[in-house]
Amino acid sequence: MPTLQRTPEISIAYEVDDFTDPWLSRPYLLLQHGNGRSGKFWYRWVPYLSRFYKVLRPDMRGLGRSTGRLDLDRDVTLDALVGDLVALLDNLGADNVHYCGESMGGIVGLALAARHPSRVRTLTLVATPVFIEEAMKQRYAMGHGSRTDAMQEMGIRKWVEATTRGTRIPADKEPGLFDWYVDEFAKGDPEVQVAMSNLVNGADASTFLPAVKCPVLGLYPTAGQITSDAQEDMLRKGLADFEMIHLPTGFHMVHLLHPKTCAEAMLRFCAHSDGARLEDA
Repeated sequence: MPTLQRTPEISIAYEVDDFTDPWLSRPYLLLQHGNGRSGKFWYRWVPYLSRFYKVLRPDMRGLGRSTGRLDLDRDVTLDALVGDLVALLDNLGADNVHYCGESMGGIVGLALAARHPSRVRTLTLVATPVFIEEAMKQRYAMGHGSRTDAMQEMGIRKWVEATTRGTRIPADKEPGLFDWYVDEFAKGDPEVQVAMSNLVNGADASTFLPAVKCPVLGLYPTAGQITSDAQEDMLRKGLADFEMIHLPTGFHMVHLLHPKTCAEAMLRFCAHSDGARLEDA
């Protein structure tokens, strides 16, 4: 797996899945995972996308296979995550990308598009909250003092199993997917997981919205528990060019529960922005 050395202590791992015709110069399509996850969580999308675009799947610093010793106060920040992406695009020689981020990955995408507008052709937000509402913070605290207290006191596996069952994936619908999700999430370094949760708990993407000028697609659950109607309304009012598609679920992981619908909708969106038919994208 290729890596980009960001500092002597921190490397960013990434995958490129490219089944485009070799004689064509296709743009990159960057898939950024959300809090506590890794590029592996996009596996259901890759077969749909990689025939048309060079699919780039980085692991956020400290997660997945992006290894290193992190100063959890200095190195786990929104600025650092955006900086990693800019450095990765520079390293790959990519002037710009179609960007898709799920949940926290979408917050990073909003920051990237606002701060580096020339690097983002389109932006797709998959169940991305503008911020974490107080009711959800309390729900994820699971009766403990806070979300991060619960993660530390319950242990990552028990915490993610309990919260995933209630908000992310219906365990009875796809038990194999549910178990895999919990297993993969629980592989993360507990200290990094807590630091990332502190970051997302304090994030507020509302200030980025007016500065995002590229076309934006939203792929959201019909009855989101983390992304409320009020937050969706903020996106509609705050973004200059925004289209919303709802998926028929109340669970957060729409990209895993409805991969074909989501991936094909994004393909059409990107192709339209590129001025191409999907078959020619």
